[in-house]
Amino acid sequence: MDDKMIQELRAAGVDIDGASERFMGNMALLERFLKKFLEDKHFDELMEAFDAEDTEKAFQAAHTLKGVCGNLSLTTLFHITSDVTEHLRAGDMDLAKEKLPGMQEEYEKMIAVISKL
Repeated sequence: MDDKMIQELRAAGVDIDGASERFMGNMALLERFLKKFLEDKHFDELMEAFDAEDTEKAFQAAHTLKGVCGNLSLTTLFHITSDVTEHLRAGDMDLAKEKLPGMQEEYEKMIAVISKL
């Protein structure tokens, strides 16, 4: 991973220093796991659950996505996903839905940057 890519990841909300520490300085391993994020289906499951008005499934998908984002140090996406998760935990689908546009924007930004790896 070159310096330009690291800067792009930082600009997209990735805590590179935290991620590097979590992956014991192995940037190749971090890159491999970031690429695996492109295959993660929890965001799609979350959107499907919102469409179906299924708060429980939405919570499960959001909670799992939050964990994945936290493990990969996708900090910006982690924070907004945490908000959505907590609203769903409280059973407030409407408040969670209010956060969706921002969450989707951050998710798409992250996917676009990671796709360049």
